[in-house]
Amino acid sequence: MIDLDPARPADTTGPTLRQPASRPGVIDHRPAAAGSRILRRRGSRLPARWKITAWIMLTTFLLLVVVLVTARNLLLRDVNTRANADIAQEADEFRTFAAEGVDPTTTQPFTSVERLLETYLLRQSPIEGEVMVGIVDGRQIRGIRGDLPAPVAADPGLFTATATADRTSGVVDSPAGEMRWGRVDVESGADRGSFVVAAFTEVGRAGVDRTMRTIAAVSLTGLALTTGVAYLVAGRILLPVRTVRAVAADIGETDLTARVPVEGRDDIAALAETFNDMLDRLEHAYTTQRQFVDDAGHELRTPITVVRGHLELLSEDPEERRRTLALVDSELNRMGRLVSDLLMLAKAEQPDFVVRRPVDIAQTMLDIESKVQPLGERRWHLMEVAEGTAWIDAQRVTQAMLQLAANAVAHSVDGTTVQLGCRFTGTEPDRTLSLWISDQGPGVAPEDAPVIFERFRRGRPADSAGTDRRSGAGLGLAIVRAIADAHHGSAWVRSVPGDGATFGLDLPADAAYPAHRDTAEPNERKG
Repeated sequence: MIDLDPARPADTTGPTLRQPASRPGVIDHRPAAAGSRILRRRGSRLPARWKITAWIMLTTFLLLVVVLVTARNLLLRDVNTRANADIAQEADEFRTFAAEGVDPTTTQPFTSVERLLETYLLRQSPIEGEVMVGIVDGRQIRGIRGDLPAPVAADPGLFTATATADRTSGVVDSPAGEMRWGRVDVESGADRGSFVVAAFTEVGRAGVDRTMRTIAAVSLTGLALTTGVAYLVAGRILLPVRTVRAVAADIGETDLTARVPVEGRDDIAALAETFNDMLDRLEHAYTTQRQFVDDAGHELRTPITVVRGHLELLSEDPEERRRTLALVDSELNRMGRLVSDLLMLAKAEQPDFVVRRPVDIAQTMLDIESKVQPLGERRWHLMEVAEGTAWIDAQRVTQAMLQLAANAVAHSVDGTTVQLGCRFTGTEPDRTLSLWISDQGPGVAPEDAPVIFERFRRGRPADSAGTDRRSGAGLGLAIVRAIADAHHGSAWVRSVPGDGATFGLDLPADAAYPAHRDTAEPNERKG
């Protein structure tokens, strides 16, 4: 086997590939704080669509560069490896031929080394870029085989120098480029000669360059197509974002009805749904706030007007002054209750408005029954008491039941019966606690039942005859509904015109009540 110079690796003899140095970043010599303020204020004017496209294009370009450089290095190494293998193969074939020592033309042993070399060379067909030479006594014999490059042909001492080299193989830089060579020495008595096989790798390197140019052209075409596709896809992906921007721009101070169309089930569709949900909440909050301000302003303006009017006409007569001051005091008390109710409803929006704890329902219901007794001269009957524990805010539930009891007193006459009770329905984890109060008043008009729990809504009795109905601000039942909503439950009314009304609460009774249960609207139940 011919030693192909292991001390000089094949892949280190080719031209060195140098990457262009990275361009240093631009240094901002402005003060850091000022520069930061400018960056935060201005930002980038490049649209997000072009940013996405540019990053995809840059990433693809860098990947293609790495692939091309790696492929070229591997192909050049393969050229050197194949050249080494061809030289080793030719040397082994010559050793085998010389070991036999028989001239195939005469079937007699060779009489000289020169004859051996000539005969062997005449029988060879070198591949492209390969040259075989026989050297005897420091001269090239006539049997040179292969296409000798013109620059090498003009240098007759190139091959004879390899015959006298200390090594039997190596790599030299010739006028025709890199030449890899191997030598086999032959002796026959005093007759000496050398068989030299050389491979010019410039031919293979030229083929690699052609291949790389083709691959580069295809890569650039693919990069252009990738850029176009990235631009289109980025536009498609960002279309809902632009729609959200357009909808946000169309939203005015008093118009929150615009919504983003939702298509698909991806992250962008989720963003559109979230944005629409936010708009729903904003619209609801704005509508509620506007209605609340209008109604509260009207309700507060009335007692103020009454107080101011009576004070302006205040008489010097002691009895008249007493009656006027009593009326002013009554209006101020009513306005104080109204403000307290408004504060209560405002607090109901806070997360800690209700604190649920395990509560003994039987004991709680007995406490409620004792507290409603002083509200009016009625026959209070506790009809049903649930046995067990429920996760509720006992104070808030008691407050709601007292409000319902006060409402029953306000819409019924002395001596009539007011019934109350509670029961459990359903099974864990969807067990529900239902509390109710029923009066014998005129009932609730059918058209008022769906809205009676709204703020500043006063229900009209189905039949006002025989009742001592007192007017209120219309916030009591709204507070009841707020307490029910805070428990993730519902407030309801069931009424038969002329035969009283039943108001109640349905509240989740267990600690692990369904998290998906939304705040319920008041349910209208008619018997």
